[in-house]
Amino acid sequence: MSSSEAMVPGNQSLCSKFTFVAFSSLGELQSVLFVVFLAIYLFTVGGNLIIICLIWVTPSLHTPMYFFLVNLSFLELCYISSVVPQMLAHLLVENKTISLEGCAAQMYIFTILGLTECCLLAAMAYDRFVAICYPLHYTLRMSPPVCLKLAAASWTTGIMVESAQITWIFTLPFCGTGKIQHFFCDIMPVVKLACVDTSHLEIVFFVASVLFIMSPCLLILCSYMRILVAILRIPSAAGRRKAFSTCSSHVLVVSLFYGTALFTYIQPKTAHTPETDKATALMYTVVTPALNPVIYTLRNKEVKEAFYRVTQRNHL
Repeated sequence: MSSSEAMVPGNQSLCSKFTFVAFSSLGELQSVLFVVFLAIYLFTVGGNLIIICLIWVTPSLHTPMYFFLVNLSFLELCYISSVVPQMLAHLLVENKTISLEGCAAQMYIFTILGLTECCLLAAMAYDRFVAICYPLHYTLRMSPPVCLKLAAASWTTGIMVESAQITWIFTLPFCGTGKIQHFFCDIMPVVKLACVDTSHLEIVFFVASVLFIMSPCLLILCSYMRILVAILRIPSAAGRRKAFSTCSSHVLVVSLFYGTALFTYIQPKTAHTPETDKATALMYTVVTPALNPVIYTLRNKEVKEAFYRVTQRNHL
């Protein structure tokens, strides 16, 4: 008998699959949600693919800032695709089940991408910091090898930290009804189904969340404090506006991402309810990824000009 099986109390049987509660209480409104979420998903996928292709075919956008934007767009594509397609399918069927292995795979992918995005946003903030505070050294400090190392470090951190955390979760025995009070395999709703006391595990997860979510956040805040000081020292109003404009899109994306992440993962266990968890999860799994392509196109003059040139060239 394995150690996990030995810890199962009484004669409860272990779960081999989970069932999502999702939006079952909404009844026929689920078909309306299907149409809405499908439209948002297609818009998000299309928007991010356009950004990636546009940067790929436009030599003037082959700069560190847009290198990181390509990484972010690819990450957002994977991020929303790890959750939304399954959620769409479950909006149309009564049997909203997922195997234990499928749940683990979804949680691995989702959490790795989430932490990678935290680190990637910090790398993007560092890029803006160097561009504004050390413009004469920008080419050297943000050379292609440095950009590759920063992107690789972001992905490596996400993979290593979250692989260890999620592997630990799925060594736990799960039993009972196996009903997940959520629409995907997020950490806290799944941990609640464990047959054993998980209080020590939840403390470790809380500390890890604070450490690995807040550390990139603090790096971003420090970068923008230095950026703000540097911008305020620029003598001309036009120069200050130009400097602010290069940072505004990133600041909006960071605010959206960290606003929901901090609310979800840093708050204590007692503050979690199924309703608030699902509402905030919709923000960071559906709404925020959909807004990012809009933010980086409508507020970015270079991207809009490149899009116009490409469409005009193809039209001719």
